[in-house]
This record gives sequence, C-alpha cells and structure tokens, in this order.
Amino acid sequence: MSQQVLPTSHSQEDNSLSPPKGFVDSIKADAKDRLQSFKSGFRLGELSGSLGDLGTLLPIMLSLSLTGQVDLTASLIFGGLWNIITGLTFRMPMCVQPMKSIAAIALTNHMSIGSVMSAGMGVSAVVMALGLTRTIHIVQKYTPMAVIRGIQLGTAISFGGKAAELVKQAKSFGGDSWTWDNNYEWAVFAFIVVFIFYYRSKRIPTAMILFSIGLIIAFIKLYTNPPPNAVYPKISVYTIGVTVPTWDEFKHGFVSASLGQIPLTCLNSVIALAALAKDLFPERPAGTPAIAVSVGMMNLVGCFFGSIPFCHGSGGLAAQYRFGARTEVSIIILGLLKIFFGLFFGSSLSGLIATYPSAILGVMLFVSGIELGAVARTVNDGVVDDQKRHANFIVMITTAGMLVGFKNDGIGFIGGLVAALCFYIGSKYMGSMDDDVQLLTEQQPAIASAPVTSSMGGNAPVESHKEQEGDRFSVHKNLSSQEPERH
Repeated sequence: MSQQVLPTSHSQEDNSLSPPKGFVDSIKADAKDRLQSFKSGFRLGELSGSLGDLGTLLPIMLSLSLTGQVDLTASLIFGGLWNIITGLTFRMPMCVQPMKSIAAIALTNHMSIGSVMSAGMGVSAVVMALGLTRTIHIVQKYTPMAVIRGIQLGTAISFGGKAAELVKQAKSFGGDSWTWDNNYEWAVFAFIVVFIFYYRSKRIPTAMILFSIGLIIAFIKLYTNPPPNAVYPKISVYTIGVTVPTWDEFKHGFVSASLGQIPLTCLNSVIALAALAKDLFPERPAGTPAIAVSVGMMNLVGCFFGSIPFCHGSGGLAAQYRFGARTEVSIIILGLLKIFFGLFFGSSLSGLIATYPSAILGVMLFVSGIELGAVARTVNDGVVDDQKRHANFIVMITTAGMLVGFKNDGIGFIGGLVAALCFYIGSKYMGSMDDDVQLLTEQQPAIASAPVTSSMGGNAPVESHKEQEGDRFSVHKNLSSQEPERH
C-alpha cells in the first residue's frame, strides 16, 4: 500500500498566506480584459463620442457659472474626475451631466451658490440612501417597462424642444440681423453632416468635426468681435475653494429644487439609464444600486467645492453612443481633458464658451434626443399578445405625453403607472377584449335562417351579426398570428 504524504506545517502556512488561486486568476483576467478594451478604444470614434453630450453640458454650465451660482473651475475638475471614476467602474461611456431641474429652478429663482449646492447634496443623499439600502430595486421592480420607455421617449421629445430653443438663439436666414458665426445655415450644415454619417459614427467622428468647427468659430468671434466684458482664455493654475451652505440655504435649496429633482434622478438617471445600458451593453449591465450610489458620491463631495450638481442620464449615454463611444476610453479621455482645462484655464474659459455657436450645440442635443427616443421601439420586444402590445404602447405614450406636457418626470411617471394599473385591473377582473367580443357574439340571436329580399330580386339568407363579428374577429386573429413580430 502506498504511503500518503501529508503536507508539512510550513507548506500549510504558505498556502494560508497566499491568496486563493481563483481570486488571482479573476484579477488577471479582469486586468487583461481592461487592457484589451483600452487598446481597442483608442480611436477617433471614441474621442468623437465623448463630445456627444456637450449640447446638454455647455449651455447649463455656462449659464450657472456666469451668474456665480456654480464655480466653473470646480465643475470642470470634478466633472472630469467623475468621468474617469464612472468609466473605470462601469466600463461603458456613462455620461456625467448637470441636474437639469435644479439648474432651471436656480436660474429662474436666482438662487445663491449655497442653495444650489444644498439642492445637489439633498438629492444625492436621498438617491444614495436608496442605493445603499437597495430599496431602489423596489421602484425598479414595480415599474412597468412601458413606463420606463415612456420616460425615455418623453425625455427625448423634451431634448428636441430644448434643441429648438438653442437653434432659435441663432440668427435667421439672411436679413439685416444675420451674423456669420451663429445662424440657421450652420444648423442646417450640422444637421446634414450628422444624418449623412449617422450609421458611420464609429468611423466618421461627426461630433468631433462639429465641435472643432464650433470651437474655431468661437475663437474667431472672441478675438475679432468680442462681446462686452469678454473674458479671454488665460493659462495659469486655478484653485477651488470650499463652499459651506448655511442652514437657511440648505432648507431653501432642498424645498425649492431638490424635491423636484429627486424623481427625475431616480427615474431617468438611475432606472431608465440601467435599462438603456442593458440594451446597449448587455455584456456589462449596470445595476441600479451602483448607479444610485455613484450619483450620491458625486455631489456629496463635489458640491462642497462649488461644483455644479452632477448626475448620470440615459440621454447622455444615448448621445455618446450615437456619436461613436463604445468603451470607457471615451469618457476617460473626456475626463482628463476636463481636469486639464479646469486646472490650467479654469474660469477664463467662460468667454470662449459664451461665443460657441448655439446652432451647432442645438443640433447635437437634437440628435441625442433622437437616439434616446429610438429605444422606445423595443417596448413590445418579446410580447406576442396583440392586446398587450397595444396596452404597452398606450402606457408609453401616456407617460411621454404627460412628462412633456407638464414638464415633470414625476407626473409622467405617476400617469403611466395609473394607466398601467387600470389596464391590469381591467384585464384581471373584467376580462380581456377577446372575452368581451366572445360574450357579445354569444348573446346575439341567430338570424341566419331569416330570408330577406336581396338586391338581385330573390330571397337570400343574411349572415347573422354573430357570424360576421366572429368571422371578422377570427380573420383578425389569423392575420395577427401570421404577421412577423414587430419591434
């Protein structure tokens, strides 16, 4: 009998000190995968995609920085930092964009910088708590996909309206008020360029081309015909300070701006974003708790230094994807550029941003909305029943219509949920449409044998209403069953 050799105490100690083999292998595999992703990500399409969300970022950030409600230097530095962190964490071009509802309320009500920072921190505290406790799953679990698609569609339509407002800031075709740097001609040119290369964005960097043209126009405008009190870019080392809101500013910011932003952030920046990320990157889906915690960390740190309140967003991800971004490399590059310009140019960039042609920004924002709204076509993926498909479409349109009409994601969300709940109650306790038709046809008296005078002069039996309805309904069902599934 062969003698079994037992390990010595020395070898046992070595094994206990060494990390598990499976853990080491997973680290190596992850590092190899990330390295491969970085190698494949260094191309013009990724750089172009990183600029796809500028139509949302630049106008809001500029407006708040010019009024002193946020610090431009801090916004650039922390925006770049969050770009890098989210890129490394989620491994996809997840955007970092301003909280639009807070920005709109701040500009309308002339809120102080302390109140704006308090609003951002208040939203982030609530969203982060939902993420850490994983109660955000409850919202996601009981939110029908048709409502989520409706939020995305409504946001897309809203983007179209905001894009039109940006383009309208440009001068019209010709006339005495026409200016060379910002006009409808530039908007038409950008529109044509985007749609000619719409399905070639990975090879043709349309966003980078349009951004470069706009940047050249802004430079020429700033140095040849500057606006009053123009600020010129100046190389230096720019620092940031600490912003500590007072208790009154915190109350004002939370009540006036946070309460309206919380549902928008939970729905569009977390739940709808997770759904879109799953659609675009099924191999690397982003969980709702992780996204919620990411939103919380951004503002609980950055807002103490005067940074604009940031969040993620399904519209920004759609925009960057449309313009060529496919990996985390795109937003890591964008983050490095933001940090560089924030540290060495800082607030001196406000003059250059102010002269950037809004006509080009408007077109880029419009295309972002198109890409976001296009995912609504998948609302009935995997649904065979015709009545269910119709109900999903109605719920989606209801959600989008109320969101756009009331300009509030929360109202759109509630309206969609109520519509979906009513459809559910109706089908569960009152029967389906098919049941109603069957009941109606069964109750009709049979009159097939009743002879009547036909138009040809003879007696001819007339089909009963029951048979007509039944035949039409059966034909409808047969045709529906023969149709290929529509998406």
